[in-house]
Amino acid sequence: MNLESPTVTVEKTQQEVFEFLTKVENFEELMPESKQKFEKLNDSRFLFQLKGMPEIVLEQKSNTAPTTVVLGAASDKLPFTLTANIADAGEGKSTTQLVFEGQFNAMMGMMIKNPIQNFINTLSENIGKL
Repeated sequence: MNLESPTVTVEKTQQEVFEFLTKVENFEELMPESKQKFEKLNDSRFLFQLKGMPEIVLEQKSNTAPTTVVLGAASDKLPFTLTANIADAGEGKSTTQLVFEGQFNAMMGMMIKNPIQNFINTLSENIGKL
């Protein structure tokens, strides 16, 4: 399953957005209002829970300064990655798009597609407000 958020323009440089997204505690600011729990576990890992959903632990998998931040599930039960692609837009601005890639069976995919699309859209909108 591949899902993409809309591309948002951010009033910060590519490097500033990259640095923000590489600090896992900053993701608390980006979470939807339905967030019930957020906990920084270490410098590269955090746990969050949205209303009606199980707890999910995300960890930084890789970073390529200043263009890409890749987060992934810490558990093999739900294998997925969430990639932030950050591009320079000139004049102290940048654009960011989130890409979700996961491997789920068809039934699971049908159940989680809309909630995940809404989740990455909200994260993307909130990145645009930085």
